[in-house]
Amino acid sequence: QVQLVESGGGLVQAGGSLRLSCAASGRTFSRYTMGWFRQAPGKEREFVVGISWSDGSTYELDSVKGRFTISRNNAKETVYLQMNSLKPEDTAVYYCAADSTAKVRDITKVWDYWGQGTQVTVSS
Repeated sequence: QVQLVESGGGLVQAGGSLRLSCAASGRTFSRYTMGWFRQAPGKEREFVVGISWSDGSTYELDSVKGRFTISRNNAKETVYLQMNSLKPEDTAVYYCAADSTAKVRDITKVWDYWGQGTQVTVSS
């Protein structure tokens, strides 16, 4: 089992920045691909960005390229999501997830473990 706890969400104005953190515990963090998903009201949960455990490669949603950056600190067992130039359409609950495979996959159902989520609200 892997336990994931997100933090760092909040209310920010459009154009602002937030940094989300996800602290992991349980199995070996360094052997899990980590990702961030989000779910807006009335919409399905969608993949945002992920980082592979094997080579550190990342993959992100087109709409966040150049604005969102994922990083990980294996010693601290934490993954981060730096979000810049936020837009109202980024408003959602953001979830951290872990996947035991090496490749970043953008299919929600294949990820093994999930956090409880943290709310991000971007005002216009």
